[in-house]
Amino acid sequence: MTELQSEKDCVRAFFAELEAAAPGGSVDVLTRFCAPDLHWRGVHPLNEMTGPTAVARAFWQPLKAALTGLQRRMDVFMAGQNSLDPGGAVWVVSMGHLTGLFDAPWLGIQPTGKLAMLRYAEFHRVEAGLIVETAMFVDVPALMMQAGLQPFPVQTGAQLVQPGPRTHDGLMFTAQDAAQGAMTLAVINRMIGDLGQWQSGLSLEEELARTWQDDMIWWGPAGIGATATIARYAKQHAGPFRAGFAERSGTGHLCRFAEGRYGGFFGWPNFTARPTGGFMGMPATGKAGEFRVVDIYRRDGDKLAENWVFIDLLHFWKTQGVDILARTVGI
Repeated sequence: MTELQSEKDCVRAFFAELEAAAPGGSVDVLTRFCAPDLHWRGVHPLNEMTGPTAVARAFWQPLKAALTGLQRRMDVFMAGQNSLDPGGAVWVVSMGHLTGLFDAPWLGIQPTGKLAMLRYAEFHRVEAGLIVETAMFVDVPALMMQAGLQPFPVQTGAQLVQPGPRTHDGLMFTAQDAAQGAMTLAVINRMIGDLGQWQSGLSLEEELARTWQDDMIWWGPAGIGATATIARYAKQHAGPFRAGFAERSGTGHLCRFAEGRYGGFFGWPNFTARPTGGFMGMPATGKAGEFRVVDIYRRDGDKLAENWVFIDLLHFWKTQGVDILARTVGI
């Protein structure tokens, strides 16, 4: 528990200094808190980078310059040992929105001069007091929509600025009951076992009911949207998604853990699948595409109640030969 707390404190200090720094000060902050060989993974078009200076100059400095007065509004904060790593590496996760006045272009998206909220989920592996590995998922299409752009056809769910947990208890700055975390991870693992096969012999709704509360809420990425209840989730996302793909690979994650009643994972990619047509209103391409995904969960009792989902849809469609960002913003 002491080790987990020190990792949490390290990441919180990093967040505080990064927020307080001017855009040009991002290099100094990352250099002090991150290892020289930091391995950073981001969504398209940022992708992978090495070293704090490269990350600061390519991501944090431009973003802080674009969103004036950038603030981090956290909804979930947790830490744990990676259940997939025999060495038990410690990861710290933060999820919420990065907010500021959209005053300068970012990734070719033209500013609005108005408040913008960029959804994010951030995984940090901390070792010997330094951040050595990061996965930074931000919902770029959601920001595009706030700027009046329409990168995708009409989605099946609702496009919203998404709130945090219904129970408002996702900020776990102090140690949590380990038994609760074990229960959460067990439910997540059972759900993954169902999700990864698509051949349970049950109806979709029956399969989902094994690990989900009836009134569950699924907070999906821009382009798909949010939905609620097992029945409506099956109709508005899970059903259309399964119908639109074939040859889904097995599930592969780089990090998966739980703390208290929350847990999550990310993969690079999580899985591949071949679109057969219809997903997000797009035709079939005949070739498999990669899905880079983050899932954050809240457990209620013995089932999952809420799920915040980040999918690098810009990367997926790029693997299908469609550059959504370039097509929409004209870069």
